[in-house]
Amino acid sequence: MNAADNYQFETSRRDLAAGILKQAGLDLRRFHGATSGLEREFYLDAYRWVRSDDCSWPFSFLNVCQLLNLAPETVREDVLGDLSLGAFAYWTRRCGRVARKFQIFLSNIFTNERTANAAEPVT
Repeated sequence: MNAADNYQFETSRRDLAAGILKQAGLDLRRFHGATSGLEREFYLDAYRWVRSDDCSWPFSFLNVCQLLNLAPETVREDVLGDLSLGAFAYWTRRCGRVARKFQIFLSNIFTNERTANAAEPVT
């Protein structure tokens, strides 16, 4: 395997891990109050996966968190903590997270620009 193939493999693996984690979160929210057997099974599968400390298979919860450089307990708290929220509170919380990330992004841009301008010699 050459370097390009290895990079593509690792990128695909991370994308798959992120997709699995996202789907588990969606299943937990979507089927939280499910009454049908199949929907309840989707919820329980996702819940058991998030709560599991098993790392014997490549895409277990702990391995997914490790692959994505996430702290498992923090992810568990975020994913399972969202279950108690109603739809409005859930989306308010999500929008708050996005706003904070955007603020950090803008702050980094302006900090880097000021640093670059300060490094330029004045003639």
